[in-house]
Amino acid sequence: MPIEKYKEILRENGYKLTPQRRHVIDAIIDKKDCHMSIDEIYKVVKGNCPEIGIATIYRTVQLFEEIGILSKQYFDDGCHRYEISDGSRHHNHHHLICNECGSVIEIQDEYFDALEQHIEKEKKFKITNHNVVFFGICENCRKKSGDS
Repeated sequence: MPIEKYKEILRENGYKLTPQRRHVIDAIIDKKDCHMSIDEIYKVVKGNCPEIGIATIYRTVQLFEEIGILSKQYFDDGCHRYEISDGSRHHNHHHLICNECGSVIEIQDEYFDALEQHIEKEKKFKITNHNVVFFGICENCRKKSGDS
C-alpha cells in the first residue's frame, strides 16, 4: 500500500501523518516479513529518529491498529507482533512459525474458509475473526539438520 493510502486512512480518522508516524510505517513496511514486536519497531525507528521515545511507538502502533493500518498477532512467544493490515478487519491468512530460526511464513488457504462456514452453520456461532498458527521446523532448518 503506498504511503498516500496511509495518509488517507489517517485523514479519514481525523489524524495527520506526523514524522514519527511516518517512521513507524516505514519501519514496518521495510521489515514487512518480520512481524515485529513493539521493541523491535522501536529499535528500527530509533535508528532513524533518535529522539523518539518508546511511549510514542506504543501510542502510534495502538492508533494504527485501531484505524486498521496494522493487525496484531500473538505467536505464543510472549509478545504481540504487528503487520500491515490488508485493509479489512477480517484476518485472511495464517502463519507457520519455525521453532528453530523463528521465521514466520504466511499462508492463505481456503480450507479455513470452509471450516469457518461449517462452524457457523453447525454451532450457530458468528465468527468475526480467527487466528491460526502452526509451529514446526522450516524447510531451511530441516535441510541444515539433514532432516528431509
